[in-house]
Amino acid sequence: MSKTASPEQQLASFLAKFKPEVAELAEAILNKMRRRYPTALELVYDNYNALAIGFCPTERASDGIFSIALYPKWVSLFFLQGAGLPDPAGILKGSGNVVRYIMLPNPSMLDDPAVTALMSEAVARARVPFDPKGAHRLIIKSVSAKQRPRRPAATGAAKRRAGKKSIA
Repeated sequence: MSKTASPEQQLASFLAKFKPEVAELAEAILNKMRRRYPTALELVYDNYNALAIGFCPTERASDGIFSIALYPKWVSLFFLQGAGLPDPAGILKGSGNVVRYIMLPNPSMLDDPAVTALMSEAVARARVPFDPKGAHRLIIKSVSAKQRPRRPAATGAAKRRAGKKSIA
């Protein structure tokens, strides 16, 4: 990617590394998140394990409230200050001291009442709130030189269809 590419072009190139269905799911989720949090700064980290797009009130990742993470087969929503969130529906996963997450099989999951309640509570409890007068910006924070494959490994049948010999 050219050093002169816009952040939007860079993000598009990062998304293009994933299977089309994962990239399309992520784009739909990002569109919903952008509408819901129009003043958030989007901090993009094309890391070793995943492509992470944080929704933050400042340029400091430690102030982040949410992050969308793309993996080869799924997309997750991370609550970056989520360890203390009340979760009566029991949907949050993770056991760390700070972060919790949910998997997003479709964009409409963001409209589920249990998810919207968690998101509202996460925003209300955030150390630094979103600035209601702020302006959205997409910021590429880092791109790891070494990355895990962004598409799942081919199965034996897929390898045979591609003309490769299956390893048994």
